[in-house]
Amino acid sequence: MNVYETKTMEQAVKGNSYVGRGIVLGKSKDGKKAVSAYFIMGRSENSRNRVFVEESGNVMIKPFDESKVEDPSLIIYYPMRKHENKLIVTNGDQTDTIYDFIKDGKCFEGALNTRCFEPDGPNWTPRISGMITFDDNGDFTYKMSILKSADADGTACNRYYFNYSALPGTGHFIHTYVQDGNPIPTFQGEPERVEIPDDIDEFLAEIWNNLDENNKISIYVRYIDLETGATENRMINKNM
Repeated sequence: MNVYETKTMEQAVKGNSYVGRGIVLGKSKDGKKAVSAYFIMGRSENSRNRVFVEESGNVMIKPFDESKVEDPSLIIYYPMRKHENKLIVTNGDQTDTIYDFIKDGKCFEGALNTRCFEPDGPNWTPRISGMITFDDNGDFTYKMSILKSADADGTACNRYYFNYSALPGTGHFIHTYVQDGNPIPTFQGEPERVEIPDDIDEFLAEIWNNLDENNKISIYVRYIDLETGATENRMINKNM
């Protein structure tokens, strides 16, 4: 096994009917952009009843049809928030936990040590999180985390943390599930190394076009110019 193998996002998701929710963080091939991507998939009507909405540089998930909302607690949240030199990306309301800790001068890991996997047994959906930290030299580092059940009964939570230097053309991809199932098997191992191109539209299309057509819901991609701070954003909502 080559531990430095790098996949395209097409190779990472194509043909897999249900990878769940996914986060990609990394750097464009030319070394000039910080890149983040977040997508959601869903099998139930409640899960599929969602859209992404931009709010002052942050991203909010809201119901597409409010009359059909069954349980808003696990489907409505900020997947992306920024604070000063940090960009937080997660698959749940732990975005706000991390944001509050960072704002108070505390750390990413400390925030997630107060949280656990989602209370949706028997799946016990993992909480996946990432954070980019920009430095004063026009570069950045990033972290990723997964909080998941220690057993099939949800009796304890295991927490895993990963820290990365930003390398041109390289990112890391973490998602909630291995594939579809009943219960759905939880993501295993380290975040996957993936290729990140220079063009935001190319990257958006590569992910979106290879996600399962029946289960994909929304995607948001952001490229941030490391020299100027200029931001490019792309968003697709299947329900819009």
